[in-house]
Amino acid sequence: MTETKRDVSISMSEASIKAMLLVVPLVVIQVAPFFWLRPSPTFPTSTSITAFGFLLMFGVLLHELIHMFAWMLFAKKPLKAFKLGFQWKSLTPYAHCREAMDIRPYRIGAFAPGFLLGILPWLVSLLTGDILLMVYGFLYTVAASGDFLILWLIRDIKPNTLVEDHPTNAGCYVIEQ
Repeated sequence: MTETKRDVSISMSEASIKAMLLVVPLVVIQVAPFFWLRPSPTFPTSTSITAFGFLLMFGVLLHELIHMFAWMLFAKKPLKAFKLGFQWKSLTPYAHCREAMDIRPYRIGAFAPGFLLGILPWLVSLLTGDILLMVYGFLYTVAASGDFLILWLIRDIKPNTLVEDHPTNAGCYVIEQ
C-alpha cells in the first residue's frame, strides 16, 4: 500500500493575515464583556506594568514551548524531534515536530498555548477585574489565532489519522494510506 501526504496548510504570511481578521470578533468576545462585567477595573501599578512587559516578551517563547511540550507529552515524542525557530519572511516564531503523530495530540498541541496564555488568563481577569490580565489574555488569544486557523483547517480530519507538522507553513500533511 502506498503512503501519500495531503497538504493541509497555508503559508505563514497568509495565516498571519487571516488570523488578524479575528481581532475584531475577539474584541467583541473578550474585551467588551470584561468592561461590561468590570466597569471599574483594577488599574496597574508601575511594578505590575514592568512584570507585564516581561511576561509579554517571554510569552512569545512560552507559546512555542507549550506547543512543543504538549506534543511531547500527548504524542510521546522525544525532545530531539522538535525544532524551535523564527521565520523572518513572515516574522513568525514556530515550534515544529519533525515526526508524524496522531491528529489528537496535534490538535491538543495546537490549542494549548491559546488556552493557557490567552483564554485562561482572560477568564481569570473576569473574576479579578485585573485589566493587565485581560489585555495579556486578549493579546495571547490574538497571538494564537493562527493556531485556531490551523484547527479550523484540520477540523474534518478523522481520529486515528497520522499527520506530520508542515516544516514551513501553518498546518500539516495528512498521511493517507
